[in-house]
Amino acid sequence: MRGRIARFRRRLLPGRNPLARTGDRVEALLLLMVIAGAILVVPFAAAFGSETYAAQTARASEESATRHPATAVSLAAASNQPYSTDGAGAPADQTTVPAAWLDTRGARHTGEVLADAGSPAGTHVQVWLDQHGELTSEPLSASTSAADGVFAAIMLWAAVTGALAGLYGLGRFVLGRLHAAAWDRAWSEARHDSRF
Repeated sequence: MRGRIARFRRRLLPGRNPLARTGDRVEALLLLMVIAGAILVVPFAAAFGSETYAAQTARASEESATRHPATAVSLAAASNQPYSTDGAGAPADQTTVPAAWLDTRGARHTGEVLADAGSPAGTHVQVWLDQHGELTSEPLSASTSAADGVFAAIMLWAAVTGALAGLYGLGRFVLGRLHAAAWDRAWSEARHDSRF
């Protein structure tokens, strides 16, 4: 462990080491830029996460004010064939079934709702309705808003840091090729000189 730390320190700070090549110093500078960039992006990522959280909180508040829960009654038995993973967001043990429900004014509505696979007609299903009594999704919760903010901050930090690390890796690759070419030239000159 101490050996790795020492090697990392020598790579980061070649100093006045007479064996350090120009390429080693350039690599150290690139590594310092990656570390500094990863640190400097933290406040920007935090601000971005905070803005995302504020936007999602406002959305959650608006949705909570305009959506309300209701109970729908299935009009037919649900199929025994549950949803496969189709990206629709339905749980694997549910399927769609025709159902009816009443809005806040007492008007009857019908449509397709999710119900447990194999449930009989007349099953009560919890749904969410908009201001017009139409089906909608559950309002965004406060915990989801917070999670979205944290996720946004982490993703921004990871994207910037990953891009910097990629540039560092590319720089190391180029420097490695240049060093290899320099070694080849030196060996070629040494072989040429040994013939005389």
